[in-house]
Amino acid sequence: MEMTPKEGVVPAPGTRVYIGSGSRDIIDHVNRRIEYPDLSNSAKLELPYQIQSIVLENEARFIRYFNDAGPITTRMHALELLPGIGKKLMWAILNERKKGAFKGYADLMERVKGLHYPEKLIAKRVEDELVDDRIKYRVFTTAPRMR
Repeated sequence: MEMTPKEGVVPAPGTRVYIGSGSRDIIDHVNRRIEYPDLSNSAKLELPYQIQSIVLENEARFIRYFNDAGPITTRMHALELLPGIGKKLMWAILNERKKGAFKGYADLMERVKGLHYPEKLIAKRVEDELVDDRIKYRVFTTAPRMR
């Protein structure tokens, strides 16, 4: 979202903002929804770091993907949408989750050999979905509005 802060307020990059009235409100108004190509160069550089921060802060929400993801088609599983996960890792994840739900990223990495830094895989997938408006399967974002 492109937003205008209240007069005299300069939020730092990555600051969570509240939209509405109240003492926490630092936003005067929302200008418009923007797409990836509309971002400034510095915002494009900052985006991967902010996405990874969100993925780390919301571990329970994103680990649920590994616990609940199912097949998309008869030949493709939702886990394969994550960069770096092919059939071999997908089957390793599915076999391990039969033994019990993953409790977090550390538990997932410990139980599934060959899977390193799942939070980075999720962050990369989120970034890919934001950058490419023609992506077929969206897991973590909504499709952009038609222009």
